[in-house]
Amino acid sequence: MTILEGAQIGLYLFLLVILTPILGSYMARVFAGERTLLTPILRPIETAIYKLAGVDAAAEMRWTTYLWAMLVFNLLGFVVLLVLQLAQNALPLNPQGLSAVPPALAFNTAVSFVTNTNWQSYAGETTMSYLTQMIGLNVQNFVSAATGVAVVLALIRGLARRSASTLGNFWADLVRCTLYVFLPMCVIFALVLVSQGVLQTFSPYVEAKTLEGAAQTIPLGPAASQIAIKQLGTNGGGFFNTNSAHPFENPTPLSNFLEMFAILMLPAALTYTYGLMVGSKRQGWAIFAAMLILFCVGLGVALLNEYSVNPTLGVAGVMEGKETRFGIANSVLWMTATTSASNGSVNAMHSSLAPLSGLVAILNIMLGEVIFGGVGAGLYGILIFVILTVFVAGLMVGRTPEYLGKKIEAREIKMAMVAVLIPNTLILVFSALASVTDAGLSSRANVGPHGLTEMLYAFASAAGNNGSAFAGLNANTDFYNILMGITMLLGRFGVIIPSLVIAGSMVGKKVSPPSSGTFPTDGVLFVGLLVSIIVIIGALTFFPALSLGPIIEQLLMQAGRAF
Repeated sequence: MTILEGAQIGLYLFLLVILTPILGSYMARVFAGERTLLTPILRPIETAIYKLAGVDAAAEMRWTTYLWAMLVFNLLGFVVLLVLQLAQNALPLNPQGLSAVPPALAFNTAVSFVTNTNWQSYAGETTMSYLTQMIGLNVQNFVSAATGVAVVLALIRGLARRSASTLGNFWADLVRCTLYVFLPMCVIFALVLVSQGVLQTFSPYVEAKTLEGAAQTIPLGPAASQIAIKQLGTNGGGFFNTNSAHPFENPTPLSNFLEMFAILMLPAALTYTYGLMVGSKRQGWAIFAAMLILFCVGLGVALLNEYSVNPTLGVAGVMEGKETRFGIANSVLWMTATTSASNGSVNAMHSSLAPLSGLVAILNIMLGEVIFGGVGAGLYGILIFVILTVFVAGLMVGRTPEYLGKKIEAREIKMAMVAVLIPNTLILVFSALASVTDAGLSSRANVGPHGLTEMLYAFASAAGNNGSAFAGLNANTDFYNILMGITMLLGRFGVIIPSLVIAGSMVGKKVSPPSSGTFPTDGVLFVGLLVSIIVIIGALTFFPALSLGPIIEQLLMQAGRAF
C-alpha cells in the first residue's frame, strides 16, 4: 500500500470523526422539532404535508400505534412498487420500451427496496424503465431509510423518557427525516456528482460503434439523483448493473471518495444524536467507539490479506475483480464500508477478494449490520447488543442489569434475543436449503468452499438488509427471488418489531439513580465488553458455516491448491 493510499484512509476516518458531532447535533435538533437553518424554507412545506395527509404531528403514539403506522406505510409502498414493475411496459418514461418485470423478480425487488436492502437480481439498464427507477426505486430509497431512522428514534425515546407512555409520532419522524436530512443533502450531493460526470438525463440510450466497427448500446438515465440517496440512505441499489464500478455512476477519484464516505456519514452521526437525546454524549461516543473498533479491525485484516502474497498465484496485490482506476486500497475500503453499513453498493467484485478478505465482508454483515450499519437500522441493531451486554454484565456482578437508570428485565432480554436470532436463523437455514437442492446449487458459478460462500453471502446480505452480492451466484431464478424476498422481509421486520416492543416496555419504567453497584455504560470497559459480545455471538453462531467456506478456502490457498 502506498503512502498516498494510507493517507486517504486516514483522511476518511478523520472526517468521519470530525463530522459525527456536527451532523449529529443537526439531526438532534431536527427530530426534536427545533429551529434549524432550513426551518424558514422547509417548515411551511412540512406543515402542508401534514395538512394534506390529515396528520396531527403533535399527537404522540403508543408503541403499538407507532408500529402499525410503520407497517401499513411500508405495505402500501410495497404494493405501489410491485404494480409499477408489473405495468411498466404500459407506463410513460420508458424510451427503450422495456417489458414488464417478471412476477417473481418484481416481488423480490419490491421487498428489497421497501426493506432498505436494495438487493438486485437484475441489470438496471436492461430491466427497469426511467419511471420505475425514479418513482418506484428512488422514492423507496428515501422512505425506507427514513423508516429505519424513525424506528431508532422511537427506541431512543423509550430508553430516555421517564415514566411515559408514548414514543413520538411516526409520520412526523418520517417527514422530518426525509425533508430536513435526506432531501437537502441529496440535492447538494447529486449536483456534486453531476459536476464529476455522473449521468442525469431522460434521453434514450445512445447507439454507437466501437473502434472495431461493432454496434454498442450506451445506457443513459437519471442516475445522479438515485446515486445520491443510495449512498446517503445506505441503500446501495445501483442505477446500472455494475453499480459504482460503472464509470457513469462513479467517474472520478473524487466521486469515489465522496460516495464511500457518504455510506457511513449519517449512521456514524446518529450515534451523537443518540447521546444528545439520552442526555449523555459519552453514551453516544461509547457506541461510536465500538463501531469504529470493529470497522478498523476488519479493514486492517482485509488490507493485510489483499497485499499479502497469494501462494497459489505467487504474487501479491492481486488485481482481479478490483477497481483498476482506483487501486486495491480503495476497493478494500469501499468493501469494508459497504458491508459494515447495510449499503450494498460496490466498486469491486467481492468474489475476487482473498478468502480472509471475503470473510471480513460476510462477517461484517453476519454480526448484525451493527458496525455503523444502515441509517437508523445500525443504531437500533447495536442497541439490542447493548441491552445484551448490560445483561451479561449484570450476571457477572450479581445484580439486576440497568441501562440509563432503567432495569433490564425478562421481556427486554427475550425481545433482544428474538431480534438477534431471527436473521441468524434465516441465514443458516436457507443457506443449508440452497446447498442441498438442485434449484440452489444450479445457480453457483463455483464449486467447493467458494460456491458455499456465494450462497452464505447471498442469504446473509438478504437477512442483514445489506444488498451487496458476492458475485458469481445467479440469483435471478424463482427459487432465489422468492426465498430471498422472504428473507429480506423477516430480516427487516424481525428486528424492527422486537425493537419497538422493547421501546414500549422501557418507556414506562422509572429511572433509578446510579449507585456504587451500577455498571457504567459509557467507559472503555463497557466498549470492550460490547465489542466482545458482538464478536462472540457472531463467532459462535457462524463459525461452523464459515469454516466450510472462506476459512477452508484460505487453508487451501496457503497450500497452493485451487479448485
